[in-house]
Amino acid sequence: MFEELPPAAGPRGAMPRRYMEFVGRQTFSFLLAVHAVGAFALITLGVMLRKFRTARNVVRPLIAREISRSGLRLLPMFLFVAGGLGLLVIGQTVSWLTRVGAIQYIGSVMVIVVVRELGPLLTAFLVLARVGSANVVELGTARALGEVESLEALGIDPVHFLVVPRVIGMMAGVFALTVYLILGALVSGYLWAFLEDVPLLPGDYFSQIAGALSYMDFVLLALKTCAFGFIIAITTCYHGLAQPLRLEEVPRATVRAVAQSVIACVLVDALFIIIYLTV
Repeated sequence: MFEELPPAAGPRGAMPRRYMEFVGRQTFSFLLAVHAVGAFALITLGVMLRKFRTARNVVRPLIAREISRSGLRLLPMFLFVAGGLGLLVIGQTVSWLTRVGAIQYIGSVMVIVVVRELGPLLTAFLVLARVGSANVVELGTARALGEVESLEALGIDPVHFLVVPRVIGMMAGVFALTVYLILGALVSGYLWAFLEDVPLLPGDYFSQIAGALSYMDFVLLALKTCAFGFIIAITTCYHGLAQPLRLEEVPRATVRAVAQSVIACVLVDALFIIIYLTV
């Protein structure tokens, strides 16, 4: 006799309750993750400062190994990516600006697109994919197999032995690879533009880029790349080392670490964009 009415949806324009609960849970989880990773970062910084001279003969080879893994071994791949970046971005941009008669803006466009944004961010993502994910797998496996507890039983600080070399190595590796990527992209970009018969001399091209650069670009580039390396290393090491894991939980921890590292790097990049606009 009576038709069943649908449940009330609340005031017009209000979000569904389940959606609000989902957003609330995700926000709360994000804040907890920021708190946990931030605390781990402070612990790592404290260990770096307090044990700077401790076991240098043991830690220095580990740092050199991490610099090689996060920098030197990835150099061939980054040179290939630099060539592709020069083709996709710089060569096309130079050709387009020449066609519309705005060749005087080439230096500014190259600095904004490649030096400030694409170079550091692309380097951070590639290092995260190649080395950051490996950090989670290695440390998570060591944690699950009891190797971390064995180090603690021997009186060895796992943060000093396992985390600090990775942090220093990744910061140095991201900075060096960003420089190589930017230089390779700028050079390959002009080569692609030259093949397209763009009437632009090499001296004019590089002088425009040099004129568009300022000392703040070099300072902020170094700070940004080191910040990216620090964030990736801390986040991946936290998810691999700071939580008690089983072997079957390592892939899930790797996914969480990669996702949180990407979000953190994008937020830091947005912060540096604000700094660029205000300086």
